[in-house]
Amino acid sequence: MARALAWGFFVSTMGAVAALLCGCAPAYGQSTATRSVTGVSIPFVGCPSFGQVEVLEAPKGTSETVAIGAQDGKALAYYKSADGITVLAPRGWYCQGASGSGGAALFLGPKPVVHSSSGWEGLGGAAIEVNDISGENSGRYEIAELVARVFPAYRSFARRVWDFDSALPSGPYPKDALVYRGKTVVDYRTPAQTEGLGNFHSWIGKNDLPIAGTAILLMEPTHHVGDVPHLLLLSVRFSPDLSRLVPTIVRYVEREAVAAPRK
Repeated sequence: MARALAWGFFVSTMGAVAALLCGCAPAYGQSTATRSVTGVSIPFVGCPSFGQVEVLEAPKGTSETVAIGAQDGKALAYYKSADGITVLAPRGWYCQGASGSGGAALFLGPKPVVHSSSGWEGLGGAAIEVNDISGENSGRYEIAELVARVFPAYRSFARRVWDFDSALPSGPYPKDALVYRGKTVVDYRTPAQTEGLGNFHSWIGKNDLPIAGTAILLMEPTHHVGDVPHLLLLSVRFSPDLSRLVPTIVRYVEREAVAAPRK
């Protein structure tokens, strides 16, 4: 199935992946792989979303049970936007969603996230951004660029939709560190003050902290190779004291991408 992740590959490379995501030594990643993971109840936080014509009301809830370690469960909450995007993030953070013809996004940070005439504010320090990019409309150009950079097996799609005068990008960002978990899933780390997947068409931008996350190409089983309806891009920028939570957040998003159908 096109959405299935290579879980066997995941198990064999968990130490390297965790070390990549948190920017720490491999020994930390190994201990992450052996921590007890079970169903943990954590607080539910609803996030309003700015649509094209109206602001959508935040969904309601009290708690959510997720498969994470008990220690991480004490630090994280479950955030859900009015557009249906979900992510784990530190407790007490602010959140706002947004949607348009290219897809939907969810922004989170320790400071209020506010939409102004110049864009989204409050994302200058630690922050999380989740982009669910739709290939049905304008988002197909962003998907084409990302596919050309990190998903070579589907480059035919990128060539088909890229109708700009400029050349289609080729190959990963030079300074990004990548760990593939199959043909359609790649974990990454973008260094501080560097352009890469972490701030691709993003309001997070770049500062003195690195960005880690995952890019997930979502293919409908009924489509032949080359039809790409969605691409999920997670960007997590944390200070060192929070970096241990990054692998848990990334793993959650990847599991949800497999489970959640898209239309």
